[in-house]
Amino acid sequence: MRRVLAILAVLATTGCAVIHRASSNFWELERGPSSQAPDPATTPEAVVQVYAARTVGWRGLFAVHTWIALKPSAAAAYTRYEVIGWGVDRGAPALRVNRMGPDNYWFGARPVLLVDVRGDEADALVPRVEAAIAAYPYQESYRTWPGPNSNTFTAWVGRSVPELRLKLPPTAIGKDFLPGGALAGTTPSGTGVQLSLFGLGGLAVGWEEGIELNLLTLNFGVELKSPALKLPMAGRLGPS
Repeated sequence: MRRVLAILAVLATTGCAVIHRASSNFWELERGPSSQAPDPATTPEAVVQVYAARTVGWRGLFAVHTWIALKPSAAAAYTRYEVIGWGVDRGAPALRVNRMGPDNYWFGARPVLLVDVRGDEADALVPRVEAAIAAYPYQESYRTWPGPNSNTFTAWVGRSVPELRLKLPPTAIGKDFLPGGALAGTTPSGTGVQLSLFGLGGLAVGWEEGIELNLLTLNFGVELKSPALKLPMAGRLGPS
């Protein structure tokens, strides 16, 4: 009963926050820094970070938007990479660079830090992440459901650079869309395997992800490494 009440509480909290944002003018919502990316002026070491934040409007009930921020050693600023659907139908590229700062609020939603690698390890990963971004096959196209979308992009980078150990949340709809219509591949963390039918259904098993069942892009699952329950809308329920 306690678990059921906890799940209902998470759903209610998430729902209220999303409804509040959806009822507001999105251009007036918070888009400033969240103070999670270290200041380049005082942090000469390299930094690689991945963030997730609830999407804008009613879609925020179900999904998050994810992006990647990079800062090579001694760089004066970050470079933020993400895939966005706005304007693609009018000829804009799906892959956008530096649309916002590295850790900014996503129209009222504070981002969650998924990956934070620094120092020599990050310096070695930066060119590999940049190469994976350059090789992303859907740089000019976007589809909200089932993909390719922002989470398809981030998952692609994770699979290409498994050292990131990128564990995307179950609310990252589009992460299970395997490019080229592939039916099998590695999980985004690189620690498991998954089967996927155009992102609409499938099964993933990995050390980081645990066991995930995809039904029409909605993820249900359990984590074994750090015990947790995964549900649509609610996301991951368990210790961080």
